[in-house]
Amino acid sequence: MEFKQSLSQRIIIAFGLMSALVAGAFAGGIVLTVHLVEERLISTELGGDLQRLLAADTLEDWSHTPEPNQLFYFSGGEGEYRLPHDLKHLSTGFHEVFRGPLSYHAMVKFVDGRRYVLLQDQSDFEDRERLLFAVVFVGFVLSLGVAALLGWLLARRVMAPVIRLSRQVRHRDQLLGLAPPLGPDYAGDEVGQLAVAFDAALGRLRHALTRERLFTSDVSHELRTPLMVLAGSCELLLEYPMLDEASRSQVLHIRHVSEEMRELVQTFLMLARAQSNEGVSTKTSLVRVADDVAALWRVPVERKGLQLVYERIDVDDTHYSSTFLHAVMGNLLRNALHHTEQGMIRLQVRTHSFVVEDVGASVAESQRDLLLSQASALPMERMGLGLSLVQRICADQGWRITLTPLAPTGCRFQVDLEPLH
Repeated sequence: MEFKQSLSQRIIIAFGLMSALVAGAFAGGIVLTVHLVEERLISTELGGDLQRLLAADTLEDWSHTPEPNQLFYFSGGEGEYRLPHDLKHLSTGFHEVFRGPLSYHAMVKFVDGRRYVLLQDQSDFEDRERLLFAVVFVGFVLSLGVAALLGWLLARRVMAPVIRLSRQVRHRDQLLGLAPPLGPDYAGDEVGQLAVAFDAALGRLRHALTRERLFTSDVSHELRTPLMVLAGSCELLLEYPMLDEASRSQVLHIRHVSEEMRELVQTFLMLARAQSNEGVSTKTSLVRVADDVAALWRVPVERKGLQLVYERIDVDDTHYSSTFLHAVMGNLLRNALHHTEQGMIRLQVRTHSFVVEDVGASVAESQRDLLLSQASALPMERMGLGLSLVQRICADQGWRITLTPLAPTGCRFQVDLEPLH
């Protein structure tokens, strides 16, 4: 499993590792240097003491007494000066000897075939050595703590412009036409170059969004006039007395399709207006939008011989984008009306969600996932432009839309809304 740290954490870790390496090298060097120097000094001092003992008394019956913390032995000595078996193997020079729980520094010399050994208790030396190790260890730990603190402070200072830039880029106002450029707020370093690159990318994105918005608005305006002419022509044809039943049915179908297209054009026009108004539309409650949409669609639903059931269950006064909520709810009702020939259509409003049910043609399970992930891939006889628009709006607003088939036929669309703060 790969662990991914943030850039700030990497800076702190780098400072910690660098401090551990440097402080560890210094600590090891200090300990080794002190140990070698102290050993050299003790060896010199102990060698001098042994030399003075040998010069003080060279008789066979030894009578000179060593220092209180020293033990003196030699080959052929009697009593307390007898050379123990554990020291007979020592060669000439300085040694460290352990005898039970105690440890000694030993200096060995050969003079006229006789081995002389001088031992000195090194308890004081070990105490100083342990104190030295404790001081070095505490210094090592403190250096790691100081390095971590310095790394954290440096990471905050280094990452502050990067974090600020990321917040500015993520802010939705950066897609507005009047958004100020980011580059002038930063120095000419790597972060400044990144800000300039973001300015270029956001500029191209704003330009593309502006073109799309203008195209949507212009097309919507241009399509309204021929649709109105088409609707008026249908009304005139329906008043023609010599029109036979088959022709009347075709004219009614043309009028119905033109009305649906006019509603879609109106939806696109509303979206274009909402986006041109700096991306902010009027906020209103879910119940108010549902009341308006239900009143708008009740007439065409009943004209088709269907029943529109409108239910409100535990609804609060949370506000949402009026334009997008009208578009989603209206297109779901239009889809239900288009695919339902008899029975009823239900619009049910709850807290932070609403449901649209119909008893029309069902959607296969393989097509349900396409509706939620790739709406344009659904067959046009069930998907249409309206549901594709619904899917795009929900994705943009952070709303979640789910589709459930009903038995024996029909669909249940549920839209879960996130309240706007």
